[in-house]
Amino acid sequence: MELISIIAPVLFIFLIGFIGQKFLSFDIKTISTAALYLMSPFLAFRTFYTNALDRTYLYIAAFAVLLLVILFIIVWFTADIMKASRSERSAMILGGVFMNSGNYGVPVVLFAFGSAAFDYGVIMMVFQSILMNSIGIFFASIGGEAHATWRDSMQRVIRMPLIYAAILGIIFQVSSIKLSDSMMQGVDLIADASIPVVMLVLGMQLAMIVRKRVAYRYVTAVTIIRMIISPLIAVVILIFLPVDDLLKVVLIIQAAMPGSANTTMFAVQFGTEPDLVSFTTLTTTLLSLLTIPIVLYFVMM
Repeated sequence: MELISIIAPVLFIFLIGFIGQKFLSFDIKTISTAALYLMSPFLAFRTFYTNALDRTYLYIAAFAVLLLVILFIIVWFTADIMKASRSERSAMILGGVFMNSGNYGVPVVLFAFGSAAFDYGVIMMVFQSILMNSIGIFFASIGGEAHATWRDSMQRVIRMPLIYAAILGIIFQVSSIKLSDSMMQGVDLIADASIPVVMLVLGMQLAMIVRKRVAYRYVTAVTIIRMIISPLIAVVILIFLPVDDLLKVVLIIQAAMPGSANTTMFAVQFGTEPDLVSFTTLTTTLLSLLTIPIVLYFVMM
């Protein structure tokens, strides 16, 4: 019941976006653009600026990259078998490879294992964010309505301000550059606004799904990969990494998280099957109400 209370605020924000779109018909792409280019960079900067670097980063980075590569290969061959189009393949990658490790995964590990686990969860969120805002955007772009080339997609990734904001955060931390309290308050306000705006965009997009047809066979395949195969792969990877038991537990839970709401924002931004991506996120989020307690049970045995 307490786990449900952690998930409830996320679902509530989805619902507000859904209702708002139903009655007010917002321009979803404009809102997602503001979140992607104006708000998210401040969240990335704050994360790197306020979290101290240590050796644990290397292990978590290695885990995040290995998990992404293996999931990418699985999704790619699954899309081939299902004869998915270029856009559908990109949508499957967005839904199957990237998890909601931030505004869902971090609260869960905090509730289950305390502040030490929370610190690990934040570091994982940072690396997942970097991968999602580079590789994720690349595939959202290349599979979008504009049918961008590989070169065009790479140029769009390079232009993403979030990557530079993260680098700037690291430079400020390593150089011991201190922001004034008033400046940090401004950064905090924008950073804190980014997550709920992204969740609202997902809720708005879900309101549009009912008027369109979603390819449910792709949703089913991606859901199985995201919710079942992903945590199993995490268990195998962690056999070979010299990390403590608490970190192993945190990373397994993070790998079992549903699809990230940010991928819906990318899909909307580039026109990459946004209905398929957002419905996959909704399906995996609802399913996680059952699967996350099961994962917690096994890792706590």
